[in-house]
Amino acid sequence: MDTPLTPTRDDIDQLSATISTCRICRDAPVFGAPLPHEPRPIFVLSAKARILIASQAPGMRAHVSGVPFDDPSGNRLRDWLGVDRPTFYDPDNFAIVPMGFCFPGYDKHGGDIPPRRECAPVWRETALAAVPNASLILVIGAYAQAYHLGTKRQASMTATVADWRRTFERAEGPKLLPLPHPSWRNTPWLKRNPWFEAELLPVLRAEIALRIS
Repeated sequence: MDTPLTPTRDDIDQLSATISTCRICRDAPVFGAPLPHEPRPIFVLSAKARILIASQAPGMRAHVSGVPFDDPSGNRLRDWLGVDRPTFYDPDNFAIVPMGFCFPGYDKHGGDIPPRRECAPVWRETALAAVPNASLILVIGAYAQAYHLGTKRQASMTATVADWRRTFERAEGPKLLPLPHPSWRNTPWLKRNPWFEAELLPVLRAEIALRIS
C-alpha cells in the first residue's frame, strides 16, 4: 500500500481557501433551515501539528473575530492544556478541526445549537488528512466523540470522559483523549466530577508538553 504524501503548505493553503468559501449550510442546507447568518468557517489545518483539537463548532465571539476559541471557553481550554495564547495559536503546535466550521446560532435558551450536520460529511475526512502528524487528538464534546470514537464511546458524554483511560490506552492510531466542552455552562459538571481535574488533566498536560515546540 502506498504511503500518503504529507500535504505541502500550498496544499493546505489551497484547501483552507476552499473550505473558507463553503456556503452549503446557507445556500443548500440538507438538514433543516438555512444558517441564518453569513457563514464564516473557522479552523486551523497544519501538516506539522502533533496535536489535533477535534471540537464542536465556533461560538459567537470566534465568529466575530475569526479566531477559534477566542472566548472564555478558550481561556479554560488553554488552562486545561497548560499553554498560553501564543503557544495555542501556533499552527506548528495545534490544529483545530471542529465538527462544524461555522457558528451554528443560538437555541431558545441562549445556548449554542449543535454543529451544522452538512459540514462533516463534506469536509471532515479531507481536513483531517491535512493534519497527518497529529499523534494526540483531543475529542471535545459529544458530537466529536460520536465521530471519532464511534461504537467505542459510552452512552453519555460523562461516561465517555470517565472512560478516558481505556480510550487513551488503545493500541492503534493516534492517542485519543475525550474531554467535556470547556464552556462556562459546564462549570457545574466540573464540580460534580472532581476526578476530571485530579486525574485526567495531569495526563493531558504531560502529553501536551511532550508535543509542543
